[in-house]
Amino acid sequence: MLEQIVKKGKTMEKQTRTTVVSWIIPGLILIAVIFVLMFNFSNKSSASAMETISKNLIKSAQDYGSSFMNELETFVSAVNPFRVLLEQKAELSEVSEADMTQILYSCTDAYRVIYCDSEGVGLDQSGAEVSVGGEAYFQTIRQTDTVSYVYAQDAGHDDGAVVVVERVNRESGLYYMLLFYSMDKFGGVMSKSDYDSESFLALVDGEGNVLGVSGAGNSVLLADGNIIETIEPQNAEVTRTIRSRMDNGSRGTNSVVVDGVGYTLAYVPFGANRWEVVLGVSQSYVDRQIGLQWQNTKDMLLYLVVAVFVFICMIVIINIIGKIRNNEKKKELEDKADTDLLTGLTNKLATERKIKDFMSQNPDAQSMLFILDVDNFKKINDTMGHAFGDEVLRSLGQQITAIFRATDIIGRVGGDEFMIFLKGVSDREAILKEAKKVEHFFHNFQAGEYVKYAATASIGVAIYPQEGADFETLYKAADQGLYKAKKRGKNQLAFYRDEWVQPKSEQ
Repeated sequence: MLEQIVKKGKTMEKQTRTTVVSWIIPGLILIAVIFVLMFNFSNKSSASAMETISKNLIKSAQDYGSSFMNELETFVSAVNPFRVLLEQKAELSEVSEADMTQILYSCTDAYRVIYCDSEGVGLDQSGAEVSVGGEAYFQTIRQTDTVSYVYAQDAGHDDGAVVVVERVNRESGLYYMLLFYSMDKFGGVMSKSDYDSESFLALVDGEGNVLGVSGAGNSVLLADGNIIETIEPQNAEVTRTIRSRMDNGSRGTNSVVVDGVGYTLAYVPFGANRWEVVLGVSQSYVDRQIGLQWQNTKDMLLYLVVAVFVFICMIVIINIIGKIRNNEKKKELEDKADTDLLTGLTNKLATERKIKDFMSQNPDAQSMLFILDVDNFKKINDTMGHAFGDEVLRSLGQQITAIFRATDIIGRVGGDEFMIFLKGVSDREAILKEAKKVEHFFHNFQAGEYVKYAATASIGVAIYPQEGADFETLYKAADQGLYKAKKRGKNQLAFYRDEWVQPKSEQ
């Protein structure tokens, strides 16, 4: 029976370990997979959000550029009828040409209108004669037949101007209708911008020179008048990318840092003269937009983290509860394995183990070991039956436990043999007192519910550690005391050494 209980306990412990492992290992793998997926998903979501922001910035730059281009094209639309008229007339009087420049000046936003020949000699909107042949912008106009827009730094405005060029081919030669559009009006392109105060829009030429600015004209990127040269010292690799894309007429976005200030630049071709529209926004604005873009994703990840945490807590709680239950079951099985089923006392193996454990931990704690046998127990079984004999043993176990401390060790170690180990008996008087208590117990002991039977016992006593520093030696000493008690006629107690007994003169 004992072996079955121990075996069952080991089986349960093994099953519990197996169950825990079967939960923990897959759980840890699942958690690791979830966190890896969350990390990858987070990175992809962040990258996707950045890609969305980049597309939005590029579209904004393109829309701003298109808006400005449309405004310039209104100049072309306005001057086109006059070009046709001039080309169809063989000659016009000077008054007619002056009238045309005056009309164009009145119906457009041009701050100056000039009609001139290929040498730059002609009339302005006031009818006054002008000569612009020596101006740098006019030299640029003469050098190509395709330029429709020319930037003029020294065209009468501090912010410069875009000169809208319309070529008029007359029988008498090539003429030009020039409409001057002030770049200070470009500053109003971003008047309804949703971007922060650090944002700006710039029109730059193919070398990065700033032709016009809308928005934060005091930006550090615009301070030197050339965006490319400003960002290049601290962003060499990015600058090479931007140059390459601009040369190829491509659009894109890049992040740069200048003097500790972060920006994201979005650039698109303007559609004329290799000019570029550059939209610059602060990196803090971009970061906020990225946060808004994937706020739902972050919330979902947060919920997932909470779910994983709850899952982990559940596993831990289940594991703890399982361990508690297992320990309770294990303790119950251990108690069963240590218990004598008839008397409820500890059995032989458990009694010896507990005594040995106490000895190893308390080598100098004076204690007492009693070994007792029920006198004539075989006669009890033979005359009154084994069932009554069992009742005697059961009653003995129950009653003797009541007279000792819970910390003392009491066990049934044989058929009618019992062992009592009293811990920490300090002096000779206490030893004699405990011995008399055991002896007197059997003077009054009775067993049986209906038939009372006064059973007696022979008792041997040995003192630890004086008469045995280990269990085996101490047991043999107590057994010698038991032998003395039986030899002296039973129903009495005998010490291994008689000197423990008080002399009669002291009683």
